Amino acid sequence: MRKALTLALILSVASPVLTPATAQDLTPLPDSVSSTRDAGDDGRDGGQDSYGSADDLGSADRVAAQTGDDFYCRERRLGTWFYCDKPKARPAEQRSAQPARSSAEQLAAISKQLEELKARAILEPTPENISHYIAFQREQLDRASSFADMWQRTIWQNPDLDYTLQRPVNQLGKRTWLDSRNADRERVLSRISQRYGVFYFYSSACAACETFGPIMRSVSDRFGLTVMAISLDGGPTRAFPNYTVDTGQYKAMGMRGQQVPALVLFDTVTKQPMPIGYGVMAADEVMNRIFTLTSVKPGSDF
Repeated sequence: MRKALTLALILSVASPVLTPATAQDLTPLPDSVSSTRDAGDDGRDGGQDSYGSADDLGSADRVAAQTGDDFYCRERRLGTWFYCDKPKARPAEQRSAQPARSSAEQLAAISKQLEELKARAILEPTPENISHYIAFQREQLDRASSFADMWQRTIWQNPDLDYTLQRPVNQLGKRTWLDSRNADRERVLSRISQRYGVFYFYSSACAACETFGPIMRSVSDRFGLTVMAISLDGGPTRAFPNYTVDTGQYKAMGMRGQQVPALVLFDTVTKQPMPIGYGVMAADEVMNRIFTLTSVKPGSDF
C-alpha cells in the first residue's frame, strides 16, 4: 500500500499539468493562421525568418509600443508584460528657480501691502476690510516689537555697541559723566591762554552786544584769556574799554556779513581762526564751545 502511494506521488510530479495557456495552445488554429505559422516555421528551419531577424522584430515592437500604435496595442494581445501606453511628453526644462527676494525687497513689499490694506479699509470700510488691515498691522507691530526687544538685549550683551557707556542717559550716569566732563573742561581752559586768544566783534548800537559784553568779560577774567574787542561801527563798549576799530579783521577771520556779537578763537601756533559763534551766549556755553573746538575729537561726543 505504501509503495503504491509513493509511486502515485512520483507519477503526479513527473507528469506535466496542463495550464490554461497550454490548453489554449492545443486548440485548433484557423487554416490561415496555421498556414502562416507553418510558413514561419519553414522559414526558421531554413535559417532565415521571412519577417526579418529577431532584433528587427524587437525594434519594431518597441517603436510601435512607444508610438502607441492602435493596431499594436489594441488588436494584438501581447500579454501582461508588454506595455502600450503612449510615452508621456517630456516636461519642458524647468526654468531656473527665481532668486529669493532680498530682505529690503521683502520689507518694501510688506509696507506696500500695509498701505494697500489701509487704503482699502478707508475707501471700503467693511468689517472684513478693516479686520484684515488691523490683523496685518498687528502682525507688523509684533515684528517691530521683537526687533526692538532683541536690539536692546544685544546692546546689553555687547558693550562695544552700547553708546550709553559713552554718553549715559540715566540720571546717575549722566551726572557722573557731566562732572567728569566739567573737570576736563576746567583743566583745558586753565591753560587755554597759553596758546589761544579771542576776537570779540561788536557794534556800539547793538543791544545784544551790550548784554553779551559783560559775559565775555567774565570768561576772560576767570581763565586769563586775552580778548581783543573790535568795533565794527567805531563806537566803544563798557566791557572792553581798550577796543579797536575794524580795519578788515572781520573779513580776515573768514566772517561774512555784519552779524554781531561774534566770537572767533585764534590759534597763535597755527595762525588759524576758528569761529566760536554768533549772538548772545551764556558763559557756560562759551566755555563748552572753546573746549570742544580745542580738545574734543570731531564725532566723539555723538
